[in-house]
Amino acid sequence: MSDTLERNEWEGTYVEPRASSKEWLKQNVVPTRTKTVAYAKSLFPIFTWIYRYNWTWFIGDLIAGATVGVVVVPQGMAYAKLAQLPPQFGLYSSFVGCAMYFMFATSKDITIGPVAVMSTLMGNILTDVLPKLPEYADQPWIIAGCMSVVLGCIVTALGLLRLGFIVDFIPLTAIAAFMTGSALNIAMGQIPTLMGNNSVKAYNTRAPTYLVFGNFFKYIGHCDINAAVGLTALFLLYAIRSACKYGTRRWPRYEKAFFFASTLRTAFVILLYTLISYLVNRNHRDNPKFSILGTVPRGFKHMNVPTVNSHILSAVAGKIPSAIIVLVIEHISISKSFGRVNNYTINPNQELIAIGITNIFGPFFGAYPATGSFSRTAIKSKAGVRTPLAGLITASIVVIAIYALPPVFYYISNALLAAVIIHAVGDLISSPRTIRSFWRISPFEFVIFWAGVIVSVFSSIDNGIYTSVASSGALLLFRIAKARGNFIGMVRVYSQRSETLKNASNSLKVVDAAVAAKEGSRRVYMSLDGTAEGTNPSVKPETPPAGIYIYRLNEGYLYPNAVHFTDHMVAEIKAQTRPGILNPYGSLGNRPWNDPGPRHKSESDIDTSLPLLRAVILDFTGVSNVDITSIQNLIDVRKQLDRYSDNDVVWHFSGVGSPWVRRALVAGGFGSSDSATRTVFSVANVGVTEDRDVEWHRQQLAEQNRKLATDREPSIESLLIPMLSAKHPLFHIDLDEALAAAELELGL
Repeated sequence: MSDTLERNEWEGTYVEPRASSKEWLKQNVVPTRTKTVAYAKSLFPIFTWIYRYNWTWFIGDLIAGATVGVVVVPQGMAYAKLAQLPPQFGLYSSFVGCAMYFMFATSKDITIGPVAVMSTLMGNILTDVLPKLPEYADQPWIIAGCMSVVLGCIVTALGLLRLGFIVDFIPLTAIAAFMTGSALNIAMGQIPTLMGNNSVKAYNTRAPTYLVFGNFFKYIGHCDINAAVGLTALFLLYAIRSACKYGTRRWPRYEKAFFFASTLRTAFVILLYTLISYLVNRNHRDNPKFSILGTVPRGFKHMNVPTVNSHILSAVAGKIPSAIIVLVIEHISISKSFGRVNNYTINPNQELIAIGITNIFGPFFGAYPATGSFSRTAIKSKAGVRTPLAGLITASIVVIAIYALPPVFYYISNALLAAVIIHAVGDLISSPRTIRSFWRISPFEFVIFWAGVIVSVFSSIDNGIYTSVASSGALLLFRIAKARGNFIGMVRVYSQRSETLKNASNSLKVVDAAVAAKEGSRRVYMSLDGTAEGTNPSVKPETPPAGIYIYRLNEGYLYPNAVHFTDHMVAEIKAQTRPGILNPYGSLGNRPWNDPGPRHKSESDIDTSLPLLRAVILDFTGVSNVDITSIQNLIDVRKQLDRYSDNDVVWHFSGVGSPWVRRALVAGGFGSSDSATRTVFSVANVGVTEDRDVEWHRQQLAEQNRKLATDREPSIESLLIPMLSAKHPLFHIDLDEALAAAELELGL
């Protein structure tokens, strides 16, 4: 509450300690023993839950892990082909991702392994750099392994340095744009394989999406029997999914059964078509009737120390930024999304460490860059996974496949794998409903989304990523730089219960003053134009007393927007006040060249009905940071307005929440003056407190009563202490106090 007190009657003052750089470093930078131990423990989250592992958890993990294992085997081989690598490398990446992640995981749902977008990007990288590195033409996995180690080291460093917040600068629209563009690129690139006309030498399926689309129709006459395999497989995949969705709606009791049937559709279709392929091609191994996968070596045939040298690094250096963006944002966005869905919180820094370590050690087993998979994560979550240990179950199934199933893999149709890829990436395309929501929420970001998609389609995935991320960054900077404050007025509002209102419309209703007073009232501060808060336009805020202006800064007050804020404020103040001196320049020769005139000013040229500027109140409630440039700008504006009004304008500040903002303002000469004293105190009743503080408060109250020469018994319930420091009387707890202080100081 606020009380007006004479200075000599109040001794219970509070002086805020100055914010100290040494103290800040001690609290935020210099590690303590406790922080060091906590940091070390955070690197291995498994130790926070593994000792509580039980049979219930194991059963859930077994079901989820086995379900994902059945899906990841065919997907891994298909994605390896996207990466321009033999299919076994997809299995190696699947194994390492599942086997290592659980030790560092903070998400129970995420599944690390080969994914469509990263695999396509890796394939594009190999296509671009192999001409520069012909010695690796027969062993492209060496380049992929080098790339994996480099990406892993960079991402791990980001996690160890706790720089995971960088991911937050990439907005949802940028992610959706590159995912949609990538999905279109991948799907279009697989259609020639699906239809069997990819064997045409002039047909480059790695070209921009629009060229691949055009060339497909150009060479459509070269389609063969592979089209029958691919199209029927793709139709069957979508048919099974649609049937399961219908069954779930029609018979909700069997939702779990339909879920597993839908999840295992890929495995079922692959087994069915592999059986057909075996029956058709078993007597034509040297000349199969349609394109098949061929020999897949048994076991880990490419376990080795990865090759990392300057020759490879110089060739792939330009591709590293886009690869890091894909590696990081796909994993973090998926893990955050499923964390929110399943009511737990992930640690982005630890997730960076997890995918970094996975990619560092993956190449030792023959793996290429891997990250979180959306489709497999969704399956794992819906299957009832309980802990990250489910990854070990999945890894075990992958190992069984690597050693036991290579003879079966031989007959898998390439058109079938293309159908699997197209079916998988179809879910990455943003739905029309999502795109419409972008337009309704932010038209600017809607344009950025389409810019990223169009560039991905007409250029490359890399350029699509850069376009969407750079455009989003530019929009963010524009919004910061063009942030604008509002001049504030007051409105007396009353709390009304719903039954006292006539209806929910905007129509006015006369309310009895006694009823309104009984219901209670308060003063609300809102923009004078009434548009910023979306309030009823019939409500007209009351302006502050003449000569006092309240200005609210709605964003951080930093160097990009400091001048924009103050230019708007100064222009409006000058338009609504009169200068303190008619002709401050004296002679015509001293007059600035840009002063518009008239040539000889007189009193008739000035609207004397306008008030003089006497005080400015800045609402810093929305300001969390300031910098040197913004404070210097505020100092310059203070001098400018002092000259304009020909007096010392008093500057009050409300809602300065950060001690570092207060320190910066004090350093700039704000917060106090030679004549200013705290005339209005906001005090709090701290009479009722913890037992350990009761005796101290009794002593304080007794001393206060002694100085006031009263005989009343000390009462813990009536001890009032000030909220803010008496050392800086121009800093206020809220606008009510700031306005009251300004009025009292100016004698209004």
